Amino acid sequence: MDTKHGERVSRETPQIVEEQLARLKDIFPEAFSEGKVDFEKLRATLGDVVDDGPERYTFNWAGKRDAIRLLQTPSRATLVPCREESVDFDSTQHLFIEGDNLEVLKLLYKPYYGRVKMIYIDPPYNTGNDFIYPDNYADPLATYLQLTGQQDAEGNLLTSNPETSGRYHSAWLSMMYPRLFLARQLLRDDGLIFVSIDDRESHNLRLLMNEVFGESSFIGVFVWQSKKGGGSDTTTAVHDHEYVLCFGRTNIVASMSRIVLEAVPLDRADVKGAYRRGRELNKWGAGSRREDRPTMYFPIPGPNGEDVYPIRNDGTAGRWRWGREKMLQIVQRGDVEFVERFDGTYIAYEKVRSTDPRHKPYRTWLADVGTTADGSRALKDLFDGHKVYDFPKPVALLKHLVSTATVEDQDIVVDFFAGSCTTAQAVLELDREDGGNRCFIVVQLPEPTAKGSPARQAGYDTIADIGKERIRRVIAKMNQANEGQLPLETRETPEDLGFKVFKLAPSNYRSWSGVGDDKPDAYAQQMDLFTDPLVDGWSAEDVIYEVALKEGYGLNCRIEPVPSVEGNTVQQVSDPDKEQSFYICLDRDILLSSLTPLNLDKEDVFICRDVALDDEAAANLALQCRLKTI
Repeated sequence: MDTKHGERVSRETPQIVEEQLARLKDIFPEAFSEGKVDFEKLRATLGDVVDDGPERYTFNWAGKRDAIRLLQTPSRATLVPCREESVDFDSTQHLFIEGDNLEVLKLLYKPYYGRVKMIYIDPPYNTGNDFIYPDNYADPLATYLQLTGQQDAEGNLLTSNPETSGRYHSAWLSMMYPRLFLARQLLRDDGLIFVSIDDRESHNLRLLMNEVFGESSFIGVFVWQSKKGGGSDTTTAVHDHEYVLCFGRTNIVASMSRIVLEAVPLDRADVKGAYRRGRELNKWGAGSRREDRPTMYFPIPGPNGEDVYPIRNDGTAGRWRWGREKMLQIVQRGDVEFVERFDGTYIAYEKVRSTDPRHKPYRTWLADVGTTADGSRALKDLFDGHKVYDFPKPVALLKHLVSTATVEDQDIVVDFFAGSCTTAQAVLELDREDGGNRCFIVVQLPEPTAKGSPARQAGYDTIADIGKERIRRVIAKMNQANEGQLPLETRETPEDLGFKVFKLAPSNYRSWSGVGDDKPDAYAQQMDLFTDPLVDGWSAEDVIYEVALKEGYGLNCRIEPVPSVEGNTVQQVSDPDKEQSFYICLDRDILLSSLTPLNLDKEDVFICRDVALDDEAAANLALQCRLKTI
């Protein structure tokens, strides 16, 4: 909204529906009439044959409309920095955000839209005892403040979702839908999302992700062997696996091309040089018998001068992959490797000498990446023998997934069901192992630990406290390993062993609360409060981060004082990733002469409090630059 003092800064997150409509209008302008979508024109544009029949395949559940309304409700919250709980706040790129992940995702939507390479989440499995987030589309922030005790000491609204509930599956789907929708918006076009789940909701999750990401974006269901051994119940099947569903931001072809596959090296050598073992030269499978292609059964010179024939696994006569002339040529070139079998016969392999990389296929069976027992044992060791968290994922599993979805150069990895922060540890360790520069953004609700639990007895009141402490301990352990060693000269940038902590909080802007009666004095008193809309007790750093976040700047933006300005305090806020910046001054009064060193022009954005400028000063400043006021 424009005012006589320039534009107003954003006070809440974007209207997602409006942004989606704007993108649709860019693609299909002919489908809009008088500023609104003409759905008949849109369907005709897409070549859709209208079918008014009553039967159609849909995926629906009780509460879906409320979930959509919750998604469309802008957030009036903010994220405030917490330096005392951080490590190297001013230099690190890693982020830990404490708060309800739906509100946090709404706040991250504008600054991180299309910037995230990988998302991994381990949401509640809906076991009946899991906590389900009590989303309330009327006022999501109020619900969060109640359940964390910030607004009502008696309000703890986290509830379990028992199977006796008439909306058992629906409640879980309504919780997941808006979060997955926003997650998709954060991904890059080549981004990937991995979601852990078990048998209870795997079928519903697949349908939900088909709806949010599109069926063509499905990449695979990875089966993770989560348990080994054990299982004394002989009356039922032992569930020793879980699933990880993988979807791309865009269609499967684009996404699969971005999976980081392991290259097969030239790991052998002979007199001609390096090579790798290629495919077997004796044909296998259908049509591999001698009688299927008699002309392809012939001898080639073996390693000791004897003839070698194609032999099948069962010892019967087989056939070569190629004809006589080609087979003899590669033998003469020295490009065949003979491997002796147990019965004295040989299997012939092609020697591949090309430097063009060959990659191992990505398998959906994950059997050697740790188990839940491994995850529990490692976390317990890290916390000096205290069992502070149940069933954490093993670090090896997360390192495997992160290494397949990211490269070393500044890829962002997000986990908004962070739990004990296994994902954060995986990113830190991978960056050390391969010299990478990935950064993590992890989000965790300050869900209270159970009274009397080992976690509470060890001093951790919330799951978020456990996650933050885990990251600190991992960093301390890595720093300890660095002691006495020379800095790694192979790294282009210093190793990032820190993390910033932010916490979800009410906005620094006053919200209109109405008046208790219709007396003019009551209205006048309320209006006086909005002469300056900042809340009592605001801090400059908190306000600057809120302005930056809602203007689309990331949480790693740089906030630097402008020393050339005298008489007023001016900060320059810049986001190197987006190559944009603005100036901000939160002083109660601003002298235009103080701003002269800034040399403001029409490309510059200057933000200040509305009360800091009179009409003349505002008009003059608006002529120089793009003026925005609080």
